[in-house]
Amino acid sequence: MVNLTIDHQKVSVPKGTTICDAAATVGILIPKLCFLKEINEIGACRVCVVEIEGKDTLVASCNTAVEEGMVVYTHSKKAMNARRTNVDLILSQHDFRCATCSRSGNCQLQTVANDLDIFELRFPQKYEENNWNQEFPLIRDASKCIKCMRCVQICEKIQGLNIWDIVNTGKRTSINVSKSRTIEEADCALCGQCITHCPVGALRERDDVEKVVDAIADEDKIVVVQIAPAVRAAWGESFHMTREQATVKRLVAALRRSGIDYVFDTNFSADLTIMEEGSEFLERVAHKEEYAWPMFTSCCPGWVRFLKSQYPDMTSQLSTAKSPQQMFGAVAKSYYAQLLGVEPERIFSVSIMPCTAKKHEADLPVMSDAKAGQDVDVVLTTREVSRFLRAKHIMPQILKEEEFDMPLGVGTGAAVIFGVTGGVMEAALRSAYYLATGANPDPDAFHGVRGTEGIREAEIDIAGTKVRTAVVSGLGNTRKLMEAIRSGQAEYDFVEVMACPGGCSGGGGQPICDGVELADVRGNKLYQLDQEAPIRFSHENPSITQIYKDYLEKPLSHKAHELLHTDHDAWEMPLAPKK
Repeated sequence: MVNLTIDHQKVSVPKGTTICDAAATVGILIPKLCFLKEINEIGACRVCVVEIEGKDTLVASCNTAVEEGMVVYTHSKKAMNARRTNVDLILSQHDFRCATCSRSGNCQLQTVANDLDIFELRFPQKYEENNWNQEFPLIRDASKCIKCMRCVQICEKIQGLNIWDIVNTGKRTSINVSKSRTIEEADCALCGQCITHCPVGALRERDDVEKVVDAIADEDKIVVVQIAPAVRAAWGESFHMTREQATVKRLVAALRRSGIDYVFDTNFSADLTIMEEGSEFLERVAHKEEYAWPMFTSCCPGWVRFLKSQYPDMTSQLSTAKSPQQMFGAVAKSYYAQLLGVEPERIFSVSIMPCTAKKHEADLPVMSDAKAGQDVDVVLTTREVSRFLRAKHIMPQILKEEEFDMPLGVGTGAAVIFGVTGGVMEAALRSAYYLATGANPDPDAFHGVRGTEGIREAEIDIAGTKVRTAVVSGLGNTRKLMEAIRSGQAEYDFVEVMACPGGCSGGGGQPICDGVELADVRGNKLYQLDQEAPIRFSHENPSITQIYKDYLEKPLSHKAHELLHTDHDAWEMPLAPKK
């Protein structure tokens, strides 16, 4: 243990502890902008500088280790003056028109400037001109970038794609797409982790709220909305609601108040995905010699983009099943339009997703199998739906819960855990066991695929057949797993991949709580909802039984292939290595 004094308080902490962490143990909070623990500890912003007795220069408290007998002043006049000057300099190169920023009210720079009592800028303002394709799902606003390096480090150390890098030198130093590429040319997975780890509004998703507002106002449009599993564990955060208060049924009520015609649950199509993907896996097992192994899940479009750009020769190993989002869109504009007795073109299909890559997925030319335009017309992130409800002055906190519309509002516990890493695998195994044996397993029999580790393995026995499974989340971990498969060091039958650490719960479209990772907390909420669900097997969903009886016939039928499966080779990733 190291003993020191911080702001006249005696502190004792383990050797190697930073001054910032040591101060926090006695309730002294030091502001910081660029710091991300174990990811970005470079002290670039100089907002966390402190004074050490006996030293002339100030030091960054985020990456300076404590020393025996050290005397630290975190808010001395010298430290405060330097802190204000550093923030003033950052603001001089930052477009601080906060009222029109997506991060207004949830911006670390805004908070730090307010806390430092900065109301006038002391330096001339000149920020970088913005030049970006505003139609791309991921938007970078150069005029707001504070060059903190968080996006660079997240993409390199966690996701392993190196999309962002430092460009130019001196006062022209900036951050941009690496290797002199445009974002359209880059192999970006669109996971959105750079967005959720940016401390300001320099990175955001393309805003599509106005498209939904226009559709609601169009009397000829029937607006249907689907809510993804992971959204229900996070949407209330933006409204400062507890997880117990922020139920999905309260979100249903809020969306109805906005003028949306029908509110459905993506859990329905998650169950549909399990029926198709589970059946496909058993079909491949029955003809094992005809396929390359393992079979990969295909629910995550960030992962699909990653595979197609980094390992294009393995694309055929993806399940051909569409993601739940896209299955729902195709069903809404075919089966549900038929139930309503309306032309499919009148259906305006909106999805609320925890993901930024879903915007690209919905725009793919191959995702139009209902023959009524794109199967999903608009994708809103969890953050966007919060802005949408605020614009309508809807206060979900005071609304009573309302049920989903039927029949596409029925989901199971197996479907709800799609939003957490390992959930797709667990749900698939529950139904694969039933499809192979005709009997239900214990719904918690496959808990071995749960966990927080980036890569997990489990061997499952299904009717005497050993199924070797792996679950991975985060693209950096995914690359390690893919290399192990490539080299023959690891062999699996079935692999679930989620691009975002922790799965969709930690998705790039989820609410941002700077410096705090909430994927585990949200994931635990989804497991709780699974435990409480009256139905925990996808194959027992009555609406799934009905759609096969009335419309799709059976899993993997010709009709099911038309609407619910896709050709992953039908589109290319930019700069993908040639096969």
